[in-house]
Amino acid sequence: MAELKRAPPTSKSRGFYVRMRLLHGYGKHHQRLAQDKKSFFHRYYKWVLWLSLSFYFFCPYLLSHSPKQRLKPLRTGSAGSTHSSRALFESSLSLSNSSSTRSQEPEIDQELRGLKIYVYDLPPKYNSEWLSNERCRTHLFASEVAIHRALLTSDVRTLDPHEADFFFVPVYVSCNFSTTNGFPAIGHARSLLLSAVQLISSEQPFWNRSSGSDHVFVASHDYGACFHAMEDRAVADGVPEFLKKSIILQTFGVNYDHPCQDVEHVVIPPYIPPESLRRTLESSPANSGRRDIWVFFRGKMEVHPKNISGRFYSKAVRSVIWHKYSGDPRFYLRRHRFAGYQSEIARSVFCLCPLGWAPWSPRLAESVALGCVPVVIADGIRLPFQEAVPWPEISLAVAERDAARLGPILDRVAATNLSDIQRNLLRPEVRRALLYHDRVERGDATWHVLRALAGKLDRSCRRSRVYGQ
Repeated sequence: MAELKRAPPTSKSRGFYVRMRLLHGYGKHHQRLAQDKKSFFHRYYKWVLWLSLSFYFFCPYLLSHSPKQRLKPLRTGSAGSTHSSRALFESSLSLSNSSSTRSQEPEIDQELRGLKIYVYDLPPKYNSEWLSNERCRTHLFASEVAIHRALLTSDVRTLDPHEADFFFVPVYVSCNFSTTNGFPAIGHARSLLLSAVQLISSEQPFWNRSSGSDHVFVASHDYGACFHAMEDRAVADGVPEFLKKSIILQTFGVNYDHPCQDVEHVVIPPYIPPESLRRTLESSPANSGRRDIWVFFRGKMEVHPKNISGRFYSKAVRSVIWHKYSGDPRFYLRRHRFAGYQSEIARSVFCLCPLGWAPWSPRLAESVALGCVPVVIADGIRLPFQEAVPWPEISLAVAERDAARLGPILDRVAATNLSDIQRNLLRPEVRRALLYHDRVERGDATWHVLRALAGKLDRSCRRSRVYGQ
């Protein structure tokens, strides 16, 4: 502010007035300079702040999108395949920003090796029409439905058959239930499958170029690729000639030569409805650690070894168990069906899994999922996903000839390593590997099917063609 001074005595009042005007003008000029200076610093400050904020927010973007940091997809020689591999990784990242998810996804891509599967769109008579019977979705043979459903929404699915490694043929052969006994009747299986093969081979070139060696089918019933429920008939019929070069996903598996697995195949678990397991686990007293049943079995047990068909059901193993232990209070043995039997499994320490007509049993998966130690009584059985599920650490194998000695065998286990087996059963990845879901989840049953197929990429015509070029 300008300083006001009185003029000397000789000055007139006019001089005072003029001086004031000059001072006033000087004040405005000085104030304007100050304001300009302030405005300059204000603009300078805004630019500095803007650049700082831009640098702060833009640097992470530059780092995360740096070529050195970007994930490089697995190269397979096909642009479509590399794009889908990257999409598999990035779609998983969008679900979770956790470091654990980011660290797992490259492992998934590496294990599946950029696998691509084309799913044939067949007329409803081959699959969806059978779903009018609700049992088709939920019975123990329903893995054929579950795998098909999961593949339709999977990242490995391709809509372009020219970029596919394998071709999935969705034919439901175990959904035709007999009106006489209510069990699946698969007498129509061979003709239905042959009809599907004739259809796809006439409409598209992919079956004929490989003779079906890169085509995948599901056989979820007792003797798998032989498509018959009785072993003598299954062995006599053998694998259908038109499927002998294909890949069969089947529940039947043994560790010795057998005509019904004389074909490229993958052993898969039977189907257990996840919803029923969830309900059982939520209401089970086993969640509190209480198991009041020592040894459990519920199912078909013949009083006489040779049943009315003239065949030895279960090779007489179940009959031996019934006669030896039905009076033992520690053995909870029941011959009749019960809809809530999973709640009994959840209350049990040991669950017997003897062979039936075939070696495998749905009790294997149910027992593991519900924390009951499976006691497998089926000589030579090959269990599903042995590379991923540590069966020797979570189950007991008892020879068929030792069925009458179950009591002392289980007592010895209880006195030695039972707690270790039970602890191994609680590992989440073990349960997950034996269960199917509507969408493929890492480590679940369908994911392990895909992993097994990724190990057979030498059968992929696309891969061999690309590598040949």
